[in-house]
Amino acid sequence: MAKKETERPEESAGLVPAQFAAMGNKQIDAFVKMQRELLDDFQEMNRQWLDRAKSEADLASAFAAKLSAARSIPEAMTACQEWSTRRLEMMAEDGKHLLADSQKFMDAGARLMSGGRQAQSGSISA
Repeated sequence: MAKKETERPEESAGLVPAQFAAMGNKQIDAFVKMQRELLDDFQEMNRQWLDRAKSEADLASAFAAKLSAARSIPEAMTACQEWSTRRLEMMAEDGKHLLADSQKFMDAGARLMSGGRQAQSGSISA
């Protein structure tokens, strides 16, 4: 049977312009939502790293004060040991945060590449 002359090609494919526009709007909304989530993640990570830089500066300041107040070699060695112990703890924490942040970005990238259809994978606890 021949196609009617008045029938539009998109109607014969089962899509009318309103449905096509609605699908486009849905995709745009999903993309904007993903961008917002990614921006929120960036802002949170930025806050965490700035807090981390402040705590490192505070640690260095406290170390300098203890070292200048030391009256003997054992006191100076104790200050150095306390500083290095805390510094190593902070480095371990940094590694965990970096791993967790990287995982967030990889998850976001996977969602973006899959069009938002991929479920979030389990996150690594920091």
